[in-house]
Order: sequence, then C-alpha cells, then structure tokens
Amino acid sequence: MFVEDQGIAIYVDATTSIRFQPGDRILIDGTLQPSFNPYVASRDIKLIHHGDRPPPTPASLDDLIHKPLDCKLVLVHGVIRSADLVLSSDRSSAIVQMLTDGGMIEADVDSDNGTALEDLLDAEVDVTGVVSGKFDGKMHRTGIVLHVSSLADVKVLKRAGASPWHMPITPMDQVLTGYRFIDATERLRVEGTITYYQPGSALVLQNGAESLWISTETREPLRIDDVADATGFPDIRSGFLALNRSEIEDNHVKAPIAPLKSTWKQLASGGNIFDLVSIEGYVVTEARAATQDEYVLDSDGQLLSAIYRHPTATSLLPLPPMKDIPLGSKVRITGICIPENANPFDYDKSFNILMRSFDDITVVVKPPWLNIRNLTRIVILLLLAVIVVAAWSLVLMRKVHRQTAAMAARNEAEASVERWRRRILEDINGSEPLAGIIEHITEMVSSMLKGAPCWCEIRDGATLGFRPPEGETRQILGEDIPSRVGAPLGRLFAALGFNDQQTPAAKGALSLGARLAALATDTRKLYSDLIHRSEFDLLTDIHNRFSLDRHLEARIDEARQKAGIFGLVYIDLDEFKQLNDRFGHDCGDVYLQEVARRMKQQLRSNDLLARIGGDEFVALVPDARNRADVEEIARRLEDCFRDPFSVSGHPVQGSASLGIALYPEDAATKDGLLKFADAAMYRAKNQKRGTN
Repeated sequence: MFVEDQGIAIYVDATTSIRFQPGDRILIDGTLQPSFNPYVASRDIKLIHHGDRPPPTPASLDDLIHKPLDCKLVLVHGVIRSADLVLSSDRSSAIVQMLTDGGMIEADVDSDNGTALEDLLDAEVDVTGVVSGKFDGKMHRTGIVLHVSSLADVKVLKRAGASPWHMPITPMDQVLTGYRFIDATERLRVEGTITYYQPGSALVLQNGAESLWISTETREPLRIDDVADATGFPDIRSGFLALNRSEIEDNHVKAPIAPLKSTWKQLASGGNIFDLVSIEGYVVTEARAATQDEYVLDSDGQLLSAIYRHPTATSLLPLPPMKDIPLGSKVRITGICIPENANPFDYDKSFNILMRSFDDITVVVKPPWLNIRNLTRIVILLLLAVIVVAAWSLVLMRKVHRQTAAMAARNEAEASVERWRRRILEDINGSEPLAGIIEHITEMVSSMLKGAPCWCEIRDGATLGFRPPEGETRQILGEDIPSRVGAPLGRLFAALGFNDQQTPAAKGALSLGARLAALATDTRKLYSDLIHRSEFDLLTDIHNRFSLDRHLEARIDEARQKAGIFGLVYIDLDEFKQLNDRFGHDCGDVYLQEVARRMKQQLRSNDLLARIGGDEFVALVPDARNRADVEEIARRLEDCFRDPFSVSGHPVQGSASLGIALYPEDAATKDGLLKFADAAMYRAKNQKRGTN
C-alpha cells in the first residue's frame, strides 16, 4: 500500500483484509522500519472516509531519478514497447515497458486482461502510477518501476497505426535495419582503487564499500592497488551498474584494498557485487581453456568457479603454465565477486570469483593423507600384529579371526565404493559419454544397497540404469541431482523391499550418487563449452586459426592418400583500419560479423570459412576439380561485397583482396599453401592500388 498526504508519500506493509480503493482516507497505526524508502509496518488500518486520490505529479525519467518522488503518484508520458502477463505470488499482473524521452521505464499494472494489453503495443500513453525503484544487491538504484492500480490508469493518447501482427515479415538477417539509438547520457567521473584490470577490456574500482565495473579499451600499464580516476558513461548491464566507453588516469598513489573474508552464503546474497573478496573451499576440478583457467571449488557444500582470464593476444609475455593445485586441496581464493543475478530479492544467487593472477589462489591445507590406500596399509599392519599375538593362544586366535573377518568385510565394502568412485571420477575427467557415467553411478549405488534396483531420470532427457517393471510393490527412495543454477538436473531413485529400512546408509548412497551425477553433468557442459571456444572465433562464430590448421592438415593427408587436389582462398578486407578509425571498434566488429555471414553464404556445404586475423579470412575448398573451381568460389566471395553494408545505421561500401592456392600445384604443405595464397592476395591488392 502507498499512502500520500500533503505532498509526503510512504510505503505501508498493510496487514489487513480490508479492500481499500485509491482515494480512501485512512488512519494507520504502525512502526517505522529502516529501509531505502519510507516504510511503515502497520498494526491496524482504519477507513475514515471515501474520497478522490491526490492529483498525479507530471514527471520525466530525469525527475524520477533525481527528485525525491519515491512512493508518490506521478503521471508519465511515453510509448508502450512491450506488454506481457506474468505470474507473481499466485497473482496475474502485467509488466509494461514504456519508452520515455529519457529512456525505458517499467510499469507493473494490476490487470490480467491479455487482449487489452495487445492493443497497447506501440501506443502513445499517459500512465498514472506510484514510483518505486529497481535495485541491485547493494541496493543501488538501477531503474524505475511504476505501480499502476488498473488499466484505467493507462490513458491511450494515440494508438499504433497498425497491429504489430499485420506488419510485413522482415528477414532475420535484416532486423538491424529497424535499429535507431540516440544516446544523450552524460559523461561522469569516479575515483577509487584499482582491484582488477584486464587490458583492453575492463577494470574494477573500489572506494570503501562501493565497487564499479569499468569497461575500457585502454591498454595502459595500470597497477593494481593504485588510486585511479575513470571517466565514462553510466549504463545498466544485466542489472548491474557499470561505466562504459571509459578512459582511465592512474594517480600513482598506493591505497591497497584488503579483501573481504567471506563465506559462500554471504557472497550468494548478492551484497558484494564487484567487491574484492576472499573465500576458502576445496578444489573439485580444474581446466585450462584458450582464454581462461578455471578452478571449480566446493565451499560449504556449494560449487563455485574461480576464473583467471589470460592476457590478450597482443601481450608479448608467454602464458605461464596453469598453477598445479592437487584435487581435494583446501585453497583460499582472492578476487572480484561476479554474481550471475542482480535481483536483491532472490536468495542464494550463483557467482564466480574473477582472479587477477595465479597469486590469488593459495593452498591452505593439502589433501589429507588419511585415505583408503593408507587406511588399508594400516589395517594390514594391525592384522599382522594381531596374528603374531594370537599365535600364543588358540582362544585368542579364534576371537581375532572372527574380528578380522568382520573388519575385512567392512573394508572390502568401503574399498568397493572407493573403486567405483575413483572409476567414475576418472571417467568424468576423461572422454567417457555422460550416459555411460550416469549408468556407472546407478551401478555403484545399487552395489552399495546390496543390489537394489537403481535408475536416474534426467530432466528433459533419458531414463538410465535399471528401473523395475511396473506393478512391483517396492518402496522408492529419491534424491534430486542439484544444479548450480535453476531447477534440479534430474532425480536418482532406488527401489527397496518393504522389509528394508530407509537407513542413513541408503540415503547416503543416493546423496553420493546425486553429487557425482551433478559433477559429471557440470563438467561435461564445461568441456563442451571449452571445445567450442577453442575451435570457433568468438566474434564471428566461424572457425578460428587453430581449427583451420587442423582441417588443412587433415585435408593434405587425405589428398596425399587419394592423389587428390583442393584449393585455398585468402581474403583480406580493404581499408578496414579506416573503417575502425571512422566509426569505432564496435562498428568494426559489426562489419566483421556481417562480412563473415555474407561470405559463408557463398560457400558450399563442404567448404570451410575461418577468421585467422583481425581482418583476414581463409576459405578452404576441399571439393575442387581444378583451378577454375577455386577461381569460381573466389569470384563469388568477391562479388558478395558489391552491395553496401549497413553498420549501426551507416552505409559502408566494403571490398576485399583475394588470392588463391591449389594443392599440390602451388604448394604441398600447410604453411606453403597459406604463404602462396597470401602472396597472391597482396598482388591483387597492389593491382587495385595501381602498383606492380
């Protein structure tokens, strides 16, 4: 409930069953609560009389952000961009995105009329509602929300000229033609200590309890722990405050920030966005990718990733080997906390720790020496000692024999579980298919439960393991397979006889199997992502230099076996640097993406297109019968530049210089083919310039 009187407005937690209407005059008995808004927790609310609500205050987005209008009734003018029904707390309402002169505003409308919402799209409206803010985990304002009582408070001034569903179909590769953007955002300046720096990408400044992500193209040699100024443009990225297109000035004054010692629960609350923190956990697995190293930690029974991003390709320093951390070690991680969700009202949000260097991971406790192997050795020594002593007495020997047999049975059971677990972990770290690993997990759980049927139902996937036939009377135990984010990955089941008790051992076996299944699934997802990143260019999503080399070597081997031929086309974009200088690197990236898309359309299904440098591409033509086939492909690639490109609203006439090479006529090695095609390309480029 929002209440306003004589220009002052508050929010009331209304603990009452009375249905009030806007404009009712009421008397509230309650207690003021500490909050970022005026907030009263009510004990009793009484109706004085019915009346009209106060007139709304006309307001722009700038007014809502800078003026103290929280909880007040305002009137906002804008154009409806989207209107959707959502379900929150078992109640349907409408979320409306409205474009105003200053930017986007969200309106939460108490209505479930989907048909009426469709009629609002692209309409010019006046909306009357109560102001509140959107916030991140540190309760920084990241946007504006209007709470609207009903659709009657959305006054349509001018409806759209036509229904959106009657518009002509736009080809998916031409949707950018409808893009328009006017940026009137003011440049700001902030100051703080540098706690993270990735040259050419971003840095983090921290000042007391405040931290800010700074996106920048600078590659200056900035130092961690130095005080620096940053000037740039404020933005909201994935719900987080950020400063974009920034310039940095290092003051060369040391002001180190001590990392905040934290637990998983503290960081999962989202209140330490971009802060320098430290956290302890046990290393579960580690992996090196083309662009980063990642350590997966178990902290307080929860998984998190500690990531070290490699220096950019322009760095002259060789990449040091990945720091060797024995699995099972307890480590302390220091770095920047990066939550995956900015909503402060969501609990236990996933997060990653972004490390600055290998020094940010240190071993606190090495893996324990008390493991199955050492325990087995100790047991053998104890058994030998018992046998020597038992030889002095037949009675003692019989007693020791019975004890030894019982102990050996327990040890064998434990050793069997350990062998299963070790095999499964080896399969996870190897190339065993995920379905095979899950089936091994069900077999392990079945062996721990004395042969009880065990199976796993993967969410939106297969059922693996042995599931008893329908109709058998059994008691079923189940355990969710936890996911790092979102719903469980599936569920692990075991079918026990009714005479079997649901012992802690049975629940423990299912819990162990569920944790191993979660680890296997997360590891396979990580491995698949790493494989894709190593094979494809992140900007254009075509093959990279590494992938081209591998395919080219394979094609040479195949051609040697079959005495075949194939071709290579080397493409270099003309005047790409001038385009970057004129329109900026963002437009240059869009141009590269559009060029890759066009060239890919000119190639056949068996041909391969790769980006091997900033503006250099190579097309591998494996099914060429002669040089004329390769020249035909080259002409098609060159012709695709005839039509101008649309880059962020700017028409750009592109062109490229091409050179071809034919195996084995021009060269018989990978490097020879690339050099020959490169030289042919430069001859073509010089001919365009009018030189020999």
